[in-house]
Amino acid sequence: MIEVNAAQASAFVASLLWPFMRISAMLMAIPVVGTRLVSVRIRVVLAMSIAFLVMPLLPDVPALDPLSVEGLLVSAQQVLIGLAMGFILQLVMAALTIAGEAVAMTMGLGFASMVDPANGVNVPVLSQFFLIMGTLMFLALGGHLMIIQLVVSSFQTLPIGSEGLDRTGLWSLIVFSSQMFIGAVWVALPALISILVITLAMGIMTRAAPQLNIFSVGFPVTMLMGFIILMLVLPSVLPRFNQLLLDGMRASQQLGGL
Repeated sequence: MIEVNAAQASAFVASLLWPFMRISAMLMAIPVVGTRLVSVRIRVVLAMSIAFLVMPLLPDVPALDPLSVEGLLVSAQQVLIGLAMGFILQLVMAALTIAGEAVAMTMGLGFASMVDPANGVNVPVLSQFFLIMGTLMFLALGGHLMIIQLVVSSFQTLPIGSEGLDRTGLWSLIVFSSQMFIGAVWVALPALISILVITLAMGIMTRAAPQLNIFSVGFPVTMLMGFIILMLVLPSVLPRFNQLLLDGMRASQQLGGL
């Protein structure tokens, strides 16, 4: 008969609990899986399955009681690491939302908004279109598999312990947050410049023919040309989003100490 004492049971629970907390926190923060469209039960089952699979590959966990003060500190560090790695990918998706809002406001579609079912906030229709397109590209490029691989690899370079994230990892997260706005400008810049040229042309027409009502002519022309410009610049969004996603994965590697 196999005898299991309290220390062995506590070590087994800790070796499963702490990887589960880091992985589940990451799944709660990443796009697609971390949205309200995926139920909590699915996320818990997925995190538990990944934790069971990677548990034999992990280094030795600290011999601490999970309910002690030091054990609670380790648990908080695992949640912080998982949330930080998933939050970086949310910044990548937020860049597309900001880019869509900038283009929508420029071409006169800022008033057309809808509720984002994933986050529950009002966003312009064009931002929702960019977000759906970015989600499909994220899944097609295997972003969900890459982030799972990164969080599993982080157990080797950032082992389970009370140290957790250092100042360098937190600073890399803060630095990457600026890439959200840089990526938004990078995605929306071709459309913004084209619409700006059209707006300047409409202003010159108004100066040349003052009797022309710019509000009745310029608004539909700007909106029509905006849709044409979007159709022309959409193929260039994929390489820009791909580069932004790779930068996010690289920032996650730096966060995890890889």
